[in-house]
Amino acid sequence: MKLKVVVDNNTYIDQYYYGEPAVCYYIEDDDAKILLDVGYSDLFIKNSVAFGIDLSRVNIIAISHGHNDHTGGLAYYFSNKIKKDVTVIAHPNAFDEKSLGEMKISSPIGKDSLAQNCNLKLSAKPVRISKNITFLGQIPQLNDFENRSPIGTTSLNSKTYDDYVMDDSALVYQGKDGLHIITGCSHSGICNIIEYAKQVCNDDKVISIIGGFHLFQQSERLDETIAYLKKNRIKELYPCHCTSFSVRAEIHKFIPIKEVGVGLELHW
Repeated sequence: MKLKVVVDNNTYIDQYYYGEPAVCYYIEDDDAKILLDVGYSDLFIKNSVAFGIDLSRVNIIAISHGHNDHTGGLAYYFSNKIKKDVTVIAHPNAFDEKSLGEMKISSPIGKDSLAQNCNLKLSAKPVRISKNITFLGQIPQLNDFENRSPIGTTSLNSKTYDDYVMDDSALVYQGKDGLHIITGCSHSGICNIIEYAKQVCNDDKVISIIGGFHLFQQSERLDETIAYLKKNRIKELYPCHCTSFSVRAEIHKFIPIKEVGVGLELHW
């Protein structure tokens, strides 16, 4: 399997690509060509061209959750008519309206419009999307230190609710050596995601994790997270996007972390 970081907050020194506070990963698993998220703008298209990635060959776009730093690129994908028969997979609530105060933070394209432009597959349950990769669906709470907190509000059937981002999901690649987890923001808790991936794949060995951990400051939750990661002896950590420098520095005291930037390529 190959993974390429197409969009991230960070870029590497002396590598002349563009970054934005968003996420897009290009993944190849046998014949499957997958995007996890599509960033905030059309940047994922520009960087894909620079990398020589042919987006018209992408079979699946998996959406980690419905915030616009992960779904904003959908408007540019379909307005450029890159591919009509692509499958978009996400949680059933991923394309509901989401707001933070007066600011709209949801996908620029809703379910009805998407269904007219692609093969839309919505699932709260795990779905195998390639030979070795599973979309995890809705992540249950499996520990007592990663309680969900609302981020703005969501609207459904003309009613508004606190948004606990129940649509937050992730991908897991099951290799011969163990599990490799790919996250968007981990609103459901990075350790909850890991534990659920282990259950879904019936495999307790987690080799690596790349993606946002949604941790911003030192706290008891961070201490518990580090203890969990150490207990699971996870060899390779690539925290990025919504993981602050101070959090990464704290984790690095106990578990060496890897640098992430646009252009990073991993092979598992």
